[in-house]
Amino acid sequence: MISIPTASLASFSQREEMVDRTESNVLIREFSEDKDVKTVRKIERNCEIGNKKLVSIFTNMTSDPWSRIRFYPLHVMLVAELLESKELVGVIRGCIKSVGTLSGSLLKMGCILGLRVSPTYRRKGVALKLVTAVEEWMMRNGADYVFLATEKNNDASKNLFSIKCNYVNLSSLVIFVHPTSSFTKHVSTKDIKVEKMDIDLAISLYRRTLMTKDLYPLDMDAILKEKLSLGTWVSYYKDEGWLNLLSKINNEDIVISNETSSSWVIFSIWNTCDCEAYKLQLKNSQPLRFLHSTLNHAREKFFTCLRMSVSGSHSTPFGFLFLYGLHGEGENLGELMESIWRFTSRLGEDMKDCRMVITELGFSDPLANHVPQTASMSCIDDLWYTKRLSSHGDENDELLMKGQVGNVFVDPRDF
Repeated sequence: MISIPTASLASFSQREEMVDRTESNVLIREFSEDKDVKTVRKIERNCEIGNKKLVSIFTNMTSDPWSRIRFYPLHVMLVAELLESKELVGVIRGCIKSVGTLSGSLLKMGCILGLRVSPTYRRKGVALKLVTAVEEWMMRNGADYVFLATEKNNDASKNLFSIKCNYVNLSSLVIFVHPTSSFTKHVSTKDIKVEKMDIDLAISLYRRTLMTKDLYPLDMDAILKEKLSLGTWVSYYKDEGWLNLLSKINNEDIVISNETSSSWVIFSIWNTCDCEAYKLQLKNSQPLRFLHSTLNHAREKFFTCLRMSVSGSHSTPFGFLFLYGLHGEGENLGELMESIWRFTSRLGEDMKDCRMVITELGFSDPLANHVPQTASMSCIDDLWYTKRLSSHGDENDELLMKGQVGNVFVDPRDF
């Protein structure tokens, strides 16, 4: 039998059991912060990533084993425990959020943000048990869909979800990674201003701009008010102005004048540098042993293409700034996007332990073609997979019938 206990934050209170049709020696249960922390850290350390000929990558998980799922009111962490020895051999994390779509639909989306199985217990059905368990938790809490992200070259993950778990490819994205030092010495020839926005004004403007996305969160105000969010800025040409383009209606809605050809880009910054749980560290691979970076797929992958040597400055824990909520209008967006990266790089250089600027954009996001490409820029292909959980609703499944969606909002809480 597999026992799936409840999570106190998940709005259900009774244990449920389901028949294990594959193996009967594994118990799936809720993570216990009192007794499981050390073992879960060991599982994280033993999961391999990156190129074994290069460096080891790991993070300090001592401060918060729940990591990013804590940002969501509905979240859970489950572990796989061998019934006979009580050894933990796997862990999975999930949460539920409310999202909107381009057509105006409102959905409850479950998110798998971390799946780990000890190397010696892979290919024995443990991962499938964990995925099934977290999906059932999501269904009990009303999720319409579940989604996850994985690297394009991760065949094992793609096969697990697409073949064994019946997920389909929802979107293709690109993660852009840039060392902070590369842009700070460049001087723009354009007369561009980057101006910080009042948070209430930013929330109102995002209410408008997010409606252009194929998929976006409904709690943008909560994201902007998180302590890891540094703020929201707008980049524009001084001679075109910015404040003249805005007018407030009932102190809530923003209208952009259609009579102007001005170009502008709005963006927000998420800061991992001041939180020990999210800092990363590189060390020489002696012995050749690779350590996981925490619970999210994205931070595990960009180190393979950072081109950063393991020097004294990089052997200590470091963080990164994540650009999110990017939206631009007008014809002259290239220089504005470069100004954003230059601004964020300068900001990062003034912050302790910041080494990188990162963003992620969908394949058809209008700004994806305007990300400044330099010799120091690295790009990683990312894939989002999804599966419908609920059996009710429109027979014409909006997400699954449409095919790939290409202009999505990347939630910094998931990254």
